[in-house]
Amino acid sequence: MALNEALLAEFEQEAAGTRKSLERVPSDKFDWKPHQKSWTFSQLAHHLATLAGWATVTINTDSLDIMPEGGPPPRPPVAETREELLGLFDRCVAEAKAAIAGASDEDLMKPWSLVVRGKVTLTLPKIAILRSFVFSHSIHHRGQLTVYLRMNDVPVPSLYGPSADEGALGF
Repeated sequence: MALNEALLAEFEQEAAGTRKSLERVPSDKFDWKPHQKSWTFSQLAHHLATLAGWATVTINTDSLDIMPEGGPPPRPPVAETREELLGLFDRCVAEAKAAIAGASDEDLMKPWSLVVRGKVTLTLPKIAILRSFVFSHSIHHRGQLTVYLRMNDVPVPSLYGPSADEGALGF
């Protein structure tokens, strides 16, 4: 099996769980946050909705400067409602799936660098960036989002097993 096929299967599985979680974000609570140091519901949900875009950037480029000198950092679009948020997520996922599907094993083993103000801060094979900066990073923030849901009495979806709100895996 080619690496992209294995990655694509995992990506699709995780994206489905992320979408289930994002579907529950209440538009009327976009400004809510559990602590003054925390992101708002909207900030966290937007970050999670656009993380799939890192897959596309990683596969289609050799680096990304997240704070380029003399210019603004890349900024994803902002959604005003849950429906817009889901549309943004769906676009990022579709683009990422296409990029992953089109990547060869050789492409995935090429180095990719994270750059800050023109200085390389990290270089890893593209496959490692996908697994850490896209997959694991999304899982981490999805976990945070489910805590936000719980704290607002929004039913938490079953993801890897039953949740307290959905027994038997939500089926």
